Amino acid sequence: MSATTRRLTTAQALVRFLSVQYTERDGVRRRLIAGTWGIFGHGNVAGIGQALVEHADVMPYHQGRNEQSMVHAAVGYARHLNRLSAQAVTTSIGPGATNLVTGAALATINRLPVLLLPGDYFASRAADPLLQQLEHPVEADVSVNDTLRPVSRYFDRVTRPEALIPSALNAMRVLADPAETGAVTLALPQDVQAEAYDWPEEFFAMRVWSVRRPAPDPVELSAAVAAVRAARRPLIVAGGGIHHSEAEESLRALADATGIPVASTQAGKGSLRHDHPADLGGIGHTGTAVSDDLARTADLVIGVGTRYTDFTTASGTLFQHPDVRFLNLNITGFDAHKLAARTLVCDARTGLRQLTEGLAGHRVEEAYEAEYRAGKERWERVVESAYRADDDSAVPAQTQVVGALDAVVGDEDVVINAAGSLPGDLHKLWRARSPRQYHLEYGYSCMGYEIPASLGVQQAAPGTPVWALVGDGTYLLMPTEIVTAVQENLPVKLVLIQNHGYASIGGLSESVGAERFGTAYRHRAADGTFTGAPLPVDLAANAASLGMRVLRARTVGELRAALAEARACDRPVCVYVETDPAPTAPPAQAWWDVPVAEVASREPAALARERYDTQVAGRRRHL
Repeated sequence: MSATTRRLTTAQALVRFLSVQYTERDGVRRRLIAGTWGIFGHGNVAGIGQALVEHADVMPYHQGRNEQSMVHAAVGYARHLNRLSAQAVTTSIGPGATNLVTGAALATINRLPVLLLPGDYFASRAADPLLQQLEHPVEADVSVNDTLRPVSRYFDRVTRPEALIPSALNAMRVLADPAETGAVTLALPQDVQAEAYDWPEEFFAMRVWSVRRPAPDPVELSAAVAAVRAARRPLIVAGGGIHHSEAEESLRALADATGIPVASTQAGKGSLRHDHPADLGGIGHTGTAVSDDLARTADLVIGVGTRYTDFTTASGTLFQHPDVRFLNLNITGFDAHKLAARTLVCDARTGLRQLTEGLAGHRVEEAYEAEYRAGKERWERVVESAYRADDDSAVPAQTQVVGALDAVVGDEDVVINAAGSLPGDLHKLWRARSPRQYHLEYGYSCMGYEIPASLGVQQAAPGTPVWALVGDGTYLLMPTEIVTAVQENLPVKLVLIQNHGYASIGGLSESVGAERFGTAYRHRAADGTFTGAPLPVDLAANAASLGMRVLRARTVGELRAALAEARACDRPVCVYVETDPAPTAPPAQAWWDVPVAEVASREPAALARERYDTQVAGRRRHL
């Protein structure tokens, strides 16, 4: 070996390369790939597995129980660190690789970086077909890893050692690019992983990837300032880009200077503290009454770092002012141009600062401020009512569980959720105290996200109380990372809510005429019929069997005590509570389009279609 090369296997070279990649923004430097999650099989054990042993001094390894869960954990880690640091996930070929697809979709939809390293078939075709190989009759280069192509922001199959060099560099470029990031997949044929090559030393030199803060175009900025000054009823919609850019203080400065109110998406909640006078809470189908009322009469909607999903726009029915226009500040032109908007393609913090400077001396009318502040006060009374529990001996409702947790957490706590009825309750009711407290994955709304994501957040923020709020449906889908929490000594706090069914989809089923079919957990009697009796399933015992300390709470009073005890616990702990299934959350303040059967013989569906036709008539195309 010459003085300028180093002989390593491809897998060893990749691990060594990943260990010296860094991001830098605002003078702060972080490891780009801070650790690797892995489950080993024949497709990666002798390659990436051996390399992780070889380089254990520079690449931390975390053992997972489910490949999808490992991606969720990595996503939770990256989100909590504002996308400036990420983790890798390695799997074998076959089912290990295909189990990555859901997690990859979640990462890419939410614009969050994760590096996927699945094994692949032999590049040499020496073993053909090998165990778990998909044989395609007309495309011999296809493997199951190709299912990751549409859900990855960058994909490559590394079929020769030297091909790793450009591929690895491109992977880092995408992971560190705030406008392009998402899941990145490097499929690694197992023979290539183990093959040795003389690598140039420059490949292993420390490399710093600058995370850009692009400024707005001066012409776009001037037009944006003019649009805001001309508006009588402007409304800011704060999305997840506020957090990714660490632009919360810049948003607060704009709201303080101009009085423009701020409503937030699920990803953007916490952009302002809940008690800021301009914070109106969530917007859209799961939003607050004050946010949605103002959205209907806004003449300028200023979207900052949002993708405008159908929940935010109430499926195109929310923004009803006849002359409403949109101004979108986003780091990607793709999102900035949505709803035929005037655009500011730039970093959120940089753009907000320059917009505030351009609006010096401008403020909304006093009557408008008084209107939305009064609406905020009215909604706060709704929150208090939903949280209130007058009888400590009663079985708690779900909103009272949220209220009891609200009373226990501190500003630094993180609350994680993703699917079911809880996202709606939390978006309407939760009082976010800090930028990273409210962690809702609602881009993919993926059941099973909460527990593994809590591990990633706990790794990103040691010493921070991290709460995973989980319904019985999500728990049954993916509880296995509890074992990982115990193994890694990650003191996450699981709040397990048992209501014996899919509460959210059950309510939706009823509203669209499907009569809650298939949404409850019911016991099948000997004659084959279903009864109303709950299944004899003890989820608390299951959590305990996986190594968690479990606190059972049967009443409101016991729940409060259990949550306080759990917050002080220094090991993984579960608070288990069965809730009164009767809905107590405020109803939806805006519509959501779920098409209803156009013809049906059953009355519930026919009535639901009548309601649907009335609602859909309010949809607008913003052009």
